[in-house]
Amino acid sequence: MAQFRLNGSKMLAVDLAGETIRALNGSMVAYEGQMAFKRQGMTGGEGLRGALKRRIAGEGMTLMEVTGQGTVYLASEATEVTLVPLNGDTLYVESESLLALDGRLQTGVQFVGLRGMGTGQGLATTKVEGHGTVAILSDGPAIALEVTPQTPLCVDPHAYVAHHGHLQQDVVSDVNWRTVLGQGSGESVQFRYQGQGLVYVQPAERGGILEI
Repeated sequence: MAQFRLNGSKMLAVDLAGETIRALNGSMVAYEGQMAFKRQGMTGGEGLRGALKRRIAGEGMTLMEVTGQGTVYLASEATEVTLVPLNGDTLYVESESLLALDGRLQTGVQFVGLRGMGTGQGLATTKVEGHGTVAILSDGPAIALEVTPQTPLCVDPHAYVAHHGHLQQDVVSDVNWRTVLGQGSGESVQFRYQGQGLVYVQPAERGGILEI
């Protein structure tokens, strides 16, 4: 099994003994040993149907396969890296926040409507499922916030990175006269999560303002 580990907070090291991982295209900064790199092309490892879904939804993801014996080091624009272990469950993550994943994991497209529009990622997000490790990126250290049936969570869409667990998501609008008069929260739309699971947020907002 490929071994994922952090080398500092902004670089991922993956130890390979013949295994294959998938990583963000162009994210390799160094490697030791013998490595082979193969860009997955337009299908991203999901087949033509998966590629078509991404094109329709406006969800972009370009990955490469890395296979070898040794250690490969991955990073992207000095952003923070967080490791998320999956044990048969599903992680939903913005495609721009996906750095690398175990080759045994399956990826696909999850249509999410307004949530995707709020983050500038179109109408869908990427889902990763199975057994293995996922490395995600964030602008600043990612913070994992727990959601329980007793404590639902509201998140700024521009700070959202990923979530997993048994969670239901909907959009909460805060447009009222207090907002118009400048006395509201300043966030016209939030994503609300209910159920049991974790939501990963970053301590910075993506560019763009969502208006409804």
